[in-house]
Amino acid sequence: MKTIFNIFAKKAPKPEEKPMITIDTRERNSLVISEILSLGVNVNLQTLKVADYIVGDVAIERKTISDFISSMINKRLLRQLEELQQYENRLLIVEGIDEQDLYTDSENVKGMHPNSIRGFLLSILLNYKVPIIFTKDYADTARFLSVLARKKPREMSLKAKKKAFNKKEQMQIILEAFPGIGPKTSKKLLKEFKTIKSVINSSEEKLKKILGKKAEIVKKIVEEEY
Repeated sequence: MKTIFNIFAKKAPKPEEKPMITIDTRERNSLVISEILSLGVNVNLQTLKVADYIVGDVAIERKTISDFISSMINKRLLRQLEELQQYENRLLIVEGIDEQDLYTDSENVKGMHPNSIRGFLLSILLNYKVPIIFTKDYADTARFLSVLARKKPREMSLKAKKKAFNKKEQMQIILEAFPGIGPKTSKKLLKEFKTIKSVINSSEEKLKKILGKKAEIVKKIVEEEY
């Protein structure tokens, strides 16, 4: 007996494809991942050279508040913001405003004056053109990422590269690790003393010509035992 097909029968709808978020392997222990999965979003763990999350055509760097402050102090965040410039669409997520103050007017956070943090936030927005989202906690971060993943933006290449610094930039970065030494001051020191060795070996009096009172802090760090 031949099987008769009902040409008027409705076709079964195709199962909806879950959205996908690509996440750097260094984030594997983050609670954000388990929360994303619970929201019905697939996760693709990869080693990303730039950004922590790739959602469609958006590259996202995620920082907890403590990580944001420490990476601001050691200048790591500046390099990450420069690397994000490879992407047209980019975001910085600062996570945990319900759990920890970013800054208060009555006291400093890790030695940072509140106005220094305000100035840095303005620099991120105005100089690096990176929008900032402040989330309450890891669950709130996951919800933002889930909403973004469901917007179905165009796909983006994952072939971004870490920025390669030339020798002069590498020398500047080493000096910028000292407290109170920024890009302009590091250039002044290298123009004056020529080498990092000469900067470190110079007397406190000579350093004061450029660093002022900060010279004492630099010399103390140089001479301090580990």
